[in-house]
Amino acid sequence: MKAASWNINSIRARLPNVLEWLSNVDPDIVLFQEIKCMEDQFPRVEFENLGYNVVINGQKSYNGVAILSKTPIKNVQFNLPTFPEDQQSRYLEATIGDVVYASIYLPNGNPINTEKYLYKLEWMKKLKDHSINLLRNEIPVVLGGDFNIIPGDADVHDPALWLSDALCQPATRKSFREILYLGYTDAFRIYNKAPNRYTFWDYQGGAWQKDHGVRIDHFLLSPQAADLCSGCWIDTAPRGKAKASDHTPVIIDLNNN
Repeated sequence: MKAASWNINSIRARLPNVLEWLSNVDPDIVLFQEIKCMEDQFPRVEFENLGYNVVINGQKSYNGVAILSKTPIKNVQFNLPTFPEDQQSRYLEATIGDVVYASIYLPNGNPINTEKYLYKLEWMKKLKDHSINLLRNEIPVVLGGDFNIIPGDADVHDPALWLSDALCQPATRKSFREILYLGYTDAFRIYNKAPNRYTFWDYQGGAWQKDHGVRIDHFLLSPQAADLCSGCWIDTAPRGKAKASDHTPVIIDLNNN
């Protein structure tokens, strides 16, 4: 079972690239973030024509997440159940086979010292609370998406340049580690120990061409999911396309039925 996570930065703007990538890579499951549209504007038919079932948690012009699966989707959860007052569409969860998948678009949090950063930290706390609840079921759980968190200096091209950014503040990294300490595993780091592997390159300053990136898109696996995982990698090819998203897909292999 091949599962991918991709912040697509507007599904309608990137649709030709996405359809080409799906046809070439043929993932079984896709977690999209930042689709930037409501459900009735999402190009559902195009994905159904490729054999995918589709569930969407959309928002007009901003945010929004979706899950595609070639096998049936059940037990859909819209938004974090531990954060019912949240008004933004940043979380979508579903059971596929015997695995729980979540597509996550965590708040950016910039600028720091504003309510935006406080919202980011609160969102992380609510995600941690729900992550605890998911572990209690003792089944495979895959938390995938754009976490807007740079876990460590090995995940950013120039740590000093990002010191004041919300993505690598000490409190941000601490919140991320707290989820890992519950028993979740950063799938990419199981198989990739080398530094300077990125999932996001800004559109400005020739960041893509210079490989000035950051790793902010992650798969976090429960112990049961980690036992099923046989690989995790970053597919950089889509970032080099014309009209590309500023993110590129992360992919895992799970050996389950």
